[in-house]
Amino acid sequence: MVKVSLKAVRVDLQTNTPVLLLQEASGMERTLPIFIGPPEATAIAMILQSLDTPRPMTHDLMVDVINLLGNILECVVITELKDRIFYAELWIRTSSGDLTKISSRPSDAIAIALRAKCEMFISDDLMDEEGLHLPSDAFDEAAEGSPEDLVGEFRDFLDTIKPEDFS
Repeated sequence: MVKVSLKAVRVDLQTNTPVLLLQEASGMERTLPIFIGPPEATAIAMILQSLDTPRPMTHDLMVDVINLLGNILECVVITELKDRIFYAELWIRTSSGDLTKISSRPSDAIAIALRAKCEMFISDDLMDEEGLHLPSDAFDEAAEGSPEDLVGEFRDFLDTIKPEDFS
């Protein structure tokens, strides 16, 4: 498995779709882009901004349930790409010591990992097949955008979306 960190959350200008950029932690400079939905991108941006909400968000709830049941979220793993859809798993160490793997969307897995402050991984095969070689300074431009920018871009997206866009 390849340990990664979330380097940026951006909006692809051609498709107006949010994309997560997960970069390899070992310095090999491979990056896996994962396109996600605007609501998921907003939830992740809120985590990155450390925004407090009056009530728990879904990902907060998941982390709380895992912990309150005496379990530990060990890590999340982006496991594969099938038919242009990424798959992920939450690896949970149960109170009895067993390791349980729960299927998840990558956007949810990453949001939960950020909330729980646990490690994120990508399967070796997936990173070998889909990882892009990008130098670290490729993120300098992406770093200029803030989570506030992402929320603003999402609001702009909502203002311009039409029902026909979903057909």
